[in-house]
Amino acid sequence: MNEPDSEVMTSIVSRVFRVDEVTMGDAKKGYFARYKGDLLTDSIQAYDRLEAAMLPYDVTPLFRTEDGRPTVLLILGTIKPRLGRVWVNIVLFVLTIFSVLVAGAIYGGGGAAVTGTGNPFMNGLTHIWTGWPFAVCLLSILSAHEFGHYFAGKAHGAAVTLPYFIPFPFSLLGTLGAFIQLKSLPKNKRSLFDLAVAGPLAGLVVAVPVLLFGLATSSLGTVPPAPAGSAAEGNSILYLLSKLVVFGKLLPAPSGLSGLPLVFHWISYFFVGRPSPVGSTDVFINQVAWAGWAGLLVTFLNLIPAGQFDGGHVIYAVFGRRVNIIVPFILVATVLLGFLWSGWWLWAFLIFLLGRSHAEPLDQITRLDPPRKAVAVLIFIVFLLVLTPIPFITFR
Repeated sequence: MNEPDSEVMTSIVSRVFRVDEVTMGDAKKGYFARYKGDLLTDSIQAYDRLEAAMLPYDVTPLFRTEDGRPTVLLILGTIKPRLGRVWVNIVLFVLTIFSVLVAGAIYGGGGAAVTGTGNPFMNGLTHIWTGWPFAVCLLSILSAHEFGHYFAGKAHGAAVTLPYFIPFPFSLLGTLGAFIQLKSLPKNKRSLFDLAVAGPLAGLVVAVPVLLFGLATSSLGTVPPAPAGSAAEGNSILYLLSKLVVFGKLLPAPSGLSGLPLVFHWISYFFVGRPSPVGSTDVFINQVAWAGWAGLLVTFLNLIPAGQFDGGHVIYAVFGRRVNIIVPFILVATVLLGFLWSGWWLWAFLIFLLGRSHAEPLDQITRLDPPRKAVAVLIFIVFLLVLTPIPFITFR
């Protein structure tokens, strides 16, 4: 690919940028022309104008800040996204429906699926249609989350795929969630931020009513002794508050404090899942509440502030590359939590692989505006509310 005429490029850049310094580059440097100076207009308007002007030359402009100065880089080529085959999304969604139906039936659909003899998975298959409340609720939450991303991306002109749902047969939830692919780089930090926060907020709007309805239709009882290795759902502040709203008390309510003051009992149970909940009064959640609880967990996991997670996109949009400073602390925290719930070691591995990679916007000069900064504070509060240190509390 031949480089466009440098004088023509400089003339186009000069329409939106006061050029003080020009450096010609090459493929090794990642650009063929670099301009330092100052913008002549608002950065968003400047980028849109320059992008449109460069398109006929098959050139992509990048806005960067180098040594504290606005910088324009020109690179050869433009992104021509291919969104893939929709039939793949449909097949995965159908398989996920089946997988989640089985998980719902195993959890509490049809008597023998839970209490019958034989293999629980075979019982789940036999009573598959009894899992529909769980399947409908959980897939509604996941769909709201992913289409929140999808429509936010479309609103900003990004090339995004339809959601890919991930079936995970014969597991507690029947799915590993869903994701969309961003086939083009976000234009600026504002579009990246909007795309990132839209999913968790949309999912939460569905998950909270589902959870409250599920809790209201569930029953209270005393937690009986359970076989070693059995598990109960972990707690987040939002989950505890939801049970408080529905039942008027913090649950599980301990029958004894094991010598601990009540506040320390709750802190210990929240962070390490101890003392054992056996003998406590707690809610025995039905399929709908189980799906609502899973929705809170999905929101928390997506808001982990690292790499390609939604939370990683949010903090990158707010702080830029400085966010890489916190990745080692998150990695250490997940490794340590793995000694309490082994699933954290998988997340530690993912953070190790992806924790420092970011969807870097084409325009990195444009900063978040005050309304988005306020939403960023809201997202941080949501993260604290849905934070679940021990997702599954194991009986010993």
